[in-house]
Amino acid sequence: MVDDMIMGKEEEEEIMPEAEEEEVLVRKISGLAGAIAKLPSLSPSPEVNALFTELVTACIPPSSVDVEALGPELQEMRARLIRLCADAEGLLEAHYSDLLAGFDNPLEHLGLFPYFNNYILLSELEHGLLSRHVPGPPPARVAFVGSGPLPLSSLVLAARHLPSACFDNYDISGDANDRARRLVRADAGLGSRMAFRTSDVAHVTRDMAAYDVVFLAALVGMAAEDKARVVEHLGRHMAPGAALVVRSAHGARGFLYPVVDPEEIRRGGFDVLAVHHPEGEVINSVIIARKPLASDVAHAHAHGAVLSRPCLCCEMEARAHQKMEEVALEQLPS
Repeated sequence: MVDDMIMGKEEEEEIMPEAEEEEVLVRKISGLAGAIAKLPSLSPSPEVNALFTELVTACIPPSSVDVEALGPELQEMRARLIRLCADAEGLLEAHYSDLLAGFDNPLEHLGLFPYFNNYILLSELEHGLLSRHVPGPPPARVAFVGSGPLPLSSLVLAARHLPSACFDNYDISGDANDRARRLVRADAGLGSRMAFRTSDVAHVTRDMAAYDVVFLAALVGMAAEDKARVVEHLGRHMAPGAALVVRSAHGARGFLYPVVDPEEIRRGGFDVLAVHHPEGEVINSVIIARKPLASDVAHAHAHGAVLSRPCLCCEMEARAHQKMEEVALEQLPS
């Protein structure tokens, strides 16, 4: 039974109005997920646009649905749906990035993107939370991990909220970065503050220590264990005192984007300063975290805190240095 799967239990329970409302919502989302999965292509088209608009409209209203408590079959459906949403979002952004690139100054036409206002509101929310919970001088260097072919978050933050900051935008797709570069070619000022780096963030180590703030896009590490590995890596290599902004989801919006447990952020080596779940047009939840200062770490040591084990890249780097030292010692004259 769907209601049993929703609650993650086998025993029958009396369905209260709220539970019945959840069941109806999950049934609708399951039906939409099935229809989306049958589409021959996820590239923008009237049919694709209509289905995703209906899906987003169903997921946006506040809901008591706990997606983490869904039964196994619905969890599999949700995981597949998030991947479909990610693929469709990438194709939509690539389409509009190509469209905007046809203008002499693409940045003057960003409003053509149908969800541009969502990015304006989300960037305003994130900047406001950062300013409130991480006071001090404005960040000078910012990294955005998972920027994509249409890096609206970085563009809005740089133009409206952080006019002096330099942004390094990371994406694993060279094609996405090529598209993104075309958008800033006509704006020398903004273009000089925007770099696009093709790299898996798991391979970025020393450079991470240069950033005052790191933004982690919602679709970087879609599975919980992958997200946890990314956060742990950032916790190892970001500078003490640097801020981390993580995008998550809450309620039925967890059918669109992965839900990030704040405890995973803490286990990754950060202090969680704020968790905000918007209820309006902004879809993503926002987690504001900060890597503790050296003095905070020393205080934790003094009080018997348990340190987590080094991440894999740190272990590999340490073994490489040890091997180099062993070779150098062997080459010394006896």
